[in-house]
Amino acid sequence: MIVNTFEYAPAPESPGIVDIRPSYGLFINGKFVDGGGTSFKTINPATEEVLADVSEADAADVEKAIKAARTAYDKVWSKLPGSERAKYLFRIARIIQERSRELAVLESIDNGKPIRESRDVDVRLAAAYFFYYAGWADKLEHAGFGTAPLGVAAQVIPWNFPLMMLAWKIAPALACGNTVVLKPAETTPLTALLFAEICQQADLPPGVVNIITGAGATGHALVSHRGVDKVAFTGSTEVGKAIARAVAGSDKRVTLELGGKAANIVFDDAPLDQAVEGIVDGIFFNQGHVCCAGSRLLVQENVYDEVLERLKRRMATLRLGDPLDKNTDVGAINSSEQLHRIQELSAVGDAEGADRWQAPCELPTSGFWFPPTFFTGVTQAHRIAREEIFGPVLSVLTFRTPAEAVELANNTRYGLASSVWTENINLALDIAPKIRAGIVWVNGTNMFDAAAGFGGVRESGFGREGGWEGLMAYVKPVGSTKLLKAVAATPVAAPADGLDRTAKLFIAGKQARPDGGYSRAVTGPRGKLLGQVGLGNRKDIRNAVEAAHAAKGWGKSTGHSRGQILYYIAENLSARASEFAARLQDMTGKPSIAEVDTSIQRLFTYAAWADKYDGAVKSVPLRGVAIAMNEPCGVIGAICPDEAPLLGFISLMAPAIAMGNTCVLVPSDPHPLAATDFYQVLETSDLPAGVVNIVTGTHADLAKPLAGHMDLDSVWYFGTAPLSGLIEREAATNVKRTWVNHGHAWDWMGADGEGKAFLRAATEVKTVWVPYGE
Repeated sequence: MIVNTFEYAPAPESPGIVDIRPSYGLFINGKFVDGGGTSFKTINPATEEVLADVSEADAADVEKAIKAARTAYDKVWSKLPGSERAKYLFRIARIIQERSRELAVLESIDNGKPIRESRDVDVRLAAAYFFYYAGWADKLEHAGFGTAPLGVAAQVIPWNFPLMMLAWKIAPALACGNTVVLKPAETTPLTALLFAEICQQADLPPGVVNIITGAGATGHALVSHRGVDKVAFTGSTEVGKAIARAVAGSDKRVTLELGGKAANIVFDDAPLDQAVEGIVDGIFFNQGHVCCAGSRLLVQENVYDEVLERLKRRMATLRLGDPLDKNTDVGAINSSEQLHRIQELSAVGDAEGADRWQAPCELPTSGFWFPPTFFTGVTQAHRIAREEIFGPVLSVLTFRTPAEAVELANNTRYGLASSVWTENINLALDIAPKIRAGIVWVNGTNMFDAAAGFGGVRESGFGREGGWEGLMAYVKPVGSTKLLKAVAATPVAAPADGLDRTAKLFIAGKQARPDGGYSRAVTGPRGKLLGQVGLGNRKDIRNAVEAAHAAKGWGKSTGHSRGQILYYIAENLSARASEFAARLQDMTGKPSIAEVDTSIQRLFTYAAWADKYDGAVKSVPLRGVAIAMNEPCGVIGAICPDEAPLLGFISLMAPAIAMGNTCVLVPSDPHPLAATDFYQVLETSDLPAGVVNIVTGTHADLAKPLAGHMDLDSVWYFGTAPLSGLIEREAATNVKRTWVNHGHAWDWMGADGEGKAFLRAATEVKTVWVPYGE
């Protein structure tokens, strides 16, 4: 007999391995307790069967959990040596491995994902993260971020990878000496509650990990509570923006890992069968419930038809059904709400004229299901190409040249991940740095490891999870805890001497009059008129940002070249040191040669760093390399400190441009003439036009248009607490990075004023995965 087809017999995993309780309380201070609010039901998305009643934490429960975490932090956990904390993390990792089958089955039942993914990806990585960060607990000083923990971390995780996201957040927090209050998603709380049992089994001190369940109101109460020192969130971009606004001005550390619209780029020389497997894995893994899912397929025109034909054949073999069947490729959609969103956006694709193709598969009669789907005839204007669908839906577009592929890949508000498929390694490594994303996979997709940082740029959030980079979010930053003393306002100006001493703005390498035509007097401490400076406005900020973007070649130049120009700037400032010292003394009334000397030294320091702040090759389980590349953020807007008119200006400018960024700088409010004199140094130092742009004016007037500018990548500010909060709120509009001091004083002459903290703020870490071999 000739067998024409091969069918896999069912290979179900037994749900009996898991003992699901009828109801669950909250895990606070090492014990399960009843919540003060109502309860909600968690259901199996594959069958719509009710699994359990789960307590919904109210405000009083949130208060209790934070209090328990604070007590554990103050009295126990922060006082333990790192080697002792490591023992607990190692113990948790081993228990996860021992109970891996139970965790995998529970994750698939509660989430809907196929058991082979829960078993081989989620649980394996969860254990790996605890093992990895256990190893860091007594080695924090070697990471170079500091060793002092923050305190209590509020962590909110999504429903797509409940157990893995829990490990990504809890492991580094505990390794650094913090305690945790974690809220899992309301549709997938069960593995987090089983993890609470693991904490008990590991004899973790009460209060070190607390798990509270509930919906959005519970999460809001948690992240906005004054008793937490750190907020870590993974979820949708819109919720991330709301969280960023809610905590603005609170002096809480925040990391956000948000949505994505990853590009899967297939060149004509790619190994097409391998690429098609990557396309399928990129979008249909976990039913497309992946923030870094390859939901935009960009195919070079001359292989478009062949790729589509192979893709259709491969999709026709995908097995959709019971998540507990080890042969299942595509499981259930997590909830009826998410299924509705997928159906709605797919209908929009139809209405906009795209052509839908779906895998020929029979959908179960109960549960939430959507067949693997792709759309052709898609343009960048289509909503399905712009918005995150978060389901098994792929948009297919074409390109002709590598430059066009990069342009299409970057034509999105997101920047989380991307894949590049080509046999030409030179092309791959040329494309990878040009893609605005935190992760780039070469000839692969969905590669993760505890040793490699994961995170995005733009509206995909900021901060990194995994690797030594993930430690930075859980230790105290550089800077003083002393409150900043306001610099006294300048007195009324004495009569002018008839000379025009109005300093202009400095935009695109040229002196420019302010758009509004207004200026203000700058006086010395006794009222002597020293000159006039322009009052910039939002149009001047716009012009400066445009000029900074036009100077994009600066980021492509070598670190050596940037360093040489910084050396030249330092030499030119040194030649005019006495002149700048006299100017500073006129403005401040204080001897200032030390500030000038330190400014010169700081320029030399960052000139030296320009070609030495390297990335790293990560030790990951891969026949290949995972490269952590330090890339410039892009355009940085910085409002400089009042108390160090020249040194503060240079301390922000120098690391920014040393790392390849361009910048828009707002000088000291009462003492701006040091900066306007300095642009004369820039004009004679071979610095390309637009790399440094200077807009004078009051900080209160310029903070909002600068921080709210949609084409800025990062904002730095060192001044008052109210303006720090305003900047964080405005920056939340498009989730740009911020670095503010919340009214704390910095020692600009000392250790606070320079170092790796500035280099880290001026760079983004991009992880490029490059497999090699046959």
